[in-house]
Amino acid sequence: MLKKFNCLKFNANNFIKSKHEVVEELPLSIFINGRHFVTAMISPQMVREFVIGYLFSEKVIKNIKKIESLQIEKNIAKVIINNPLKVLSVKKLIVSGCGGGSSFLDELKLPKISSNLKIDVSDIFSGLKSFLNSDLHRITGGVHIVGLFHKKAVICISEDLGRHNALDKVIGCGLIKNVDFKTTFVVCTGRISFDMALKCSVASIPIIASRGATTSLAIEIAEKTGLTTVGFVRGRRMNIYTNGKRICRIDTRDR
Repeated sequence: MLKKFNCLKFNANNFIKSKHEVVEELPLSIFINGRHFVTAMISPQMVREFVIGYLFSEKVIKNIKKIESLQIEKNIAKVIINNPLKVLSVKKLIVSGCGGGSSFLDELKLPKISSNLKIDVSDIFSGLKSFLNSDLHRITGGVHIVGLFHKKAVICISEDLGRHNALDKVIGCGLIKNVDFKTTFVVCTGRISFDMALKCSVASIPIIASRGATTSLAIEIAEKTGLTTVGFVRGRRMNIYTNGKRICRIDTRDR
């Protein structure tokens, strides 16, 4: 996932020739039933999970059983889907940058999240702590990390240049493992934008918490769908923006 490139470093008063590790970026073209559907710029790990999670979160498939076959060859994913829910004539490019997320979803058509999940604030803190020491995150500073959790147990952690891609990867991982998303929550490093809120809502993941900010549109969508959004999880602090009834202070051992 890392490549070394020559670079010229400036330190104080001097230029120094050096080598620096940077994150790889892969243009992945997804073909559905023989037709090009989308090209996504992703980090080249958990590619299978990304494809499955992306198709699910974009409501192309209702469940993983709709996928009859999935073949990945270099930067091409060939998917055969039984009766896809989406019209497959649209082509688009998803870039990996922070503002590059794109979605076919119409938030007005989203179902309400039905979940009785309640978690302790310590579950969020420990979830974030579990991946902040990631070697890739530390070395490059160029990846987003998303974790899918059940209480304090880690279901899946993914890293990607794009936070949307990383979320799709953990959703895909959850589908492969037959996880009940209504009992899970997501913790991430990047900001919670409207498309992050949409993807969680489609998957019926009731809680998303981030070290970063939450956008106004994400909050508006979360209010409509019943998603709990938590931002600025840092140290022992956090901001709970929507549906705070799911966040409790049960475990007092960490006080």
